[in-house]
Amino acid sequence: MTRRNLSLLVTPLVVVVALVGTYVLVGKQTDPLTVSALAGDGADSAHAFDGNVRSAIVEHLKIVAISALAVLAIGVPLGVLLTRTRIRIVSIVVNALFSAGQAAPVIGVLVLLTVVFGLKSWVPYVGLVLYSVLPVMRNTYEGLRNVDPALVDAARGQGFSRAQVLGRVELPLAVPIILAGVRTSLVLLVGTATLATFVNAGGLGDIINDGIKNQRDSVLLTGAVLAAALAVTIDWLAGIAERSLSPRGLRTGETA
Repeated sequence: MTRRNLSLLVTPLVVVVALVGTYVLVGKQTDPLTVSALAGDGADSAHAFDGNVRSAIVEHLKIVAISALAVLAIGVPLGVLLTRTRIRIVSIVVNALFSAGQAAPVIGVLVLLTVVFGLKSWVPYVGLVLYSVLPVMRNTYEGLRNVDPALVDAARGQGFSRAQVLGRVELPLAVPIILAGVRTSLVLLVGTATLATFVNAGGLGDIINDGIKNQRDSVLLTGAVLAAALAVTIDWLAGIAERSLSPRGLRTGETA
């Protein structure tokens, strides 16, 4: 086994150790509030991965998955559009809008949307997308701008249309930079999705919030460890995808 393959095993090993440790530690709890928060009303064991915890994980993954799809659907086309427009004001307005969305605290964005539109089911998704779309849009823009103009001219010289140049030359060469932005956005989404609990959207934020409100460290620890483990795991998977999907000649340490 190569050194790189060994290094890839470190992250999942650390995650498994953290989850097993939490499972053993929290499973010993008999406090009624702890049991109720983790396993649901009527449960007789604080089994950390049953009941409320399992539902929270599913809700959290749902929030992240839907938001991530929206981020890709918005961020990549916007990044492409910004490289195509010659109207500078468009680039300035779009960058300013999403920069403001990311600069503002995500809880502030969620509360503002709730105040304006009410407690709608789509509010947490809009807030999270506004907060995390910038890395994808900006990396798409930078990735396309960094494509060698000589390669674009060569493609056009062979009769490629603008769409063909974009799809067959520019986007494939920009993939490593775009995927780096996607990876950053995914990690942001997993972390900030815990705040969706404050607009009644569920997720692991419910577990963390219960732990804080009821002053139960074991509940707080369970929510925090699960959220961190999820973020680390998604970052690890995104890193593997980033390397696998990049053109072979552009991978670090490899030649075409």
